[in-house]
Amino acid sequence: MLDLTYDTPKPRVIAGAKNDWELVIGMEVHAQVQSNAKLFSGASTKFGAEPNSNVAFVDAAMPGMLPVINEYCVEQAVRTGLGLKAQINLKSAFDRKNYFYPDLPQGYQISQLYEPIVGEGEVLVEMGDGTARLVRVERIHMEQDAGKSIHDMDPNMSFVDLNRTGVCLMEIVSRPDIRGPEEAAAYLGKLRQILRYLGTCNGDMQSGAMRADVNVSICRPDQYEKYQETQDFSHLGTRCEIKNMNSMRFIQQAIEIEARRQIAIVEAGGEVVQETRLFDPDKQETRSMRSKEEAHDYRYFPDPDLLPLEIEQAWVDDIAANLPELPDAKKSRFISDFGLSDYDASVLTADLDSAGYFEAVAKGRDGKMAANWVINELFGRLKKDDRDITQSPVSPAHLGAIVDLIASDAISGKIAKDVFEISYTTGREPGEIVETEGMKQVTDTGAIEAAVDEIIAANPDQVAKAKENPKLAGWFVGQVMKATGGKANPKAVNQLVAKKLNS
Repeated sequence: MLDLTYDTPKPRVIAGAKNDWELVIGMEVHAQVQSNAKLFSGASTKFGAEPNSNVAFVDAAMPGMLPVINEYCVEQAVRTGLGLKAQINLKSAFDRKNYFYPDLPQGYQISQLYEPIVGEGEVLVEMGDGTARLVRVERIHMEQDAGKSIHDMDPNMSFVDLNRTGVCLMEIVSRPDIRGPEEAAAYLGKLRQILRYLGTCNGDMQSGAMRADVNVSICRPDQYEKYQETQDFSHLGTRCEIKNMNSMRFIQQAIEIEARRQIAIVEAGGEVVQETRLFDPDKQETRSMRSKEEAHDYRYFPDPDLLPLEIEQAWVDDIAANLPELPDAKKSRFISDFGLSDYDASVLTADLDSAGYFEAVAKGRDGKMAANWVINELFGRLKKDDRDITQSPVSPAHLGAIVDLIASDAISGKIAKDVFEISYTTGREPGEIVETEGMKQVTDTGAIEAAVDEIIAANPDQVAKAKENPKLAGWFVGQVMKATGGKANPKAVNQLVAKKLNS
C-alpha cells in the first residue's frame, strides 16, 4: 500500500425514469501464464504459430494420455498471488469442469473450483483524481485454456485450432467492489500492470492473453452498504455476465449499456434474468449468449488423473524473497527519491520499461528535470512516431547527457530541444552535436551585454514603455535571444536587461 492517503471514489449513479441506481461490478480476469510450455504438456505456447502445430497428444485428448503438471506454471500462479498480497494455499486440487465445445477435445476442462492455489488478496486502484478503490480479490485458480473455433474461412465449414488448448490460465476473481465503468477499466489496467511487473502474464489483450468476464448488477442507493455490512447478496440486483471482453474502452461501454438495460427492465416491473451476454460494439448493445450455468451444471468432480497439489512454505518464501519491486512501491519511491508529483510518478511507473528508462536517466541527476524530458519530449516524440520506449532511438545515456548539458549551462532548454531532435533522428551523442554544430550556449556576459546594449540603443521608444511597464522587458529578452541565435544564457539576458532598463 502506498504511504499516501486516498479518498474512496463515489459510486456511479445512473438516473432511471423513476429512480436513481448505483452500479455493482465484479470481474473474472483470465490471464495467460507466461511460460514456454502448457499446463499439462510440453507443447509450446508460442503465439502466432501455424494452426494445430503446438499440440501434444494430451492436448488433443488422445486415448491413454495423462496430464503432467508444469511446475513453472504453479510458480507463476504463486508469484501472482504474492504480488496481489494474497493468501497462498499450500494444498490445492484440480477438478474437471464438464461441457462440450468443438474446440475442447477432452469434453472437459481441468480447473480448480473447490481448492484454488491462491486465496484472498487485494488491488489498489487509483483513479487519478486523488481517489482510490481497494478491490478485494476472492481467489486465483489455474485452469486449461480451450482451443479456438474459426468461422470466417469458409461459408459452409468451421475450423478448429488447438494451439491454445491446454495453455495455463490464471482466473483472477474479484469481489463485487467496483462501482463504475471507469473503475472497472482502471482495475483491469492496474491488474495488467502488476502482472507485467511480475512477469507472469504479458497482458496482451489483442492476442487474448488477457481477457475479462464482467459481472454487472444494479441496486438502489444505500443497498450496497447493507450488502457490505451483512455480505448478503439479496441486497444487490441480479447480475449478468458480459463474456470475453478484451478492450478497456469496450468494457466501459458494455457496463454502461448493460446497466441501463437492467434499469429499464426493473423499472418496467420485470425481473433481470441471470445469464451470460455478449457485447456488440457496432450495435452498442449486449445480447443473450446463454443462461448462466451454476457449478452443478458443469458436474464438477476431482480430476482422477491428478493428485492434490501440495507445495512447501519454504518454496513460497523463496519466491516471495525474489519478487521484483511492484508498481505501488516503485511509484512511492519515485515520489520520495526524485521529488516527483503523483501524476509524473504514475506516468513513469505505468510500464516497467518506462520506469527503468527514467531511472537510468535520473540517476545522479535532477529527478524533476529528468522526468520532464522523459515524459514531455521523449514520450511525446515516441507517440507521434507510434513507437514504445523499447524502440527509442535516444538511449538513456544520451537523454541524460542532454540533462547534464542543461544543468551545466552549456546549452539552454530551447537549444536542448534542437539537440534532442538531432540525436533522435541520427543517434549522435549530444555533447558531440553541441560541439560540431556550434550550439554551445553563450555565457560570456561581455558578449551578452554588448547585444543587450545594441538592442536598447536601437529601440528608445520601447525602452520608455518598458520603464513605465516592467512586464514589457520580455520583449528585449526575446530580441537579444533572437540576435544571438538563441545561444545566449537566458538567465544572464534577463538579469542584464533588468539592470539596464532600471539604470
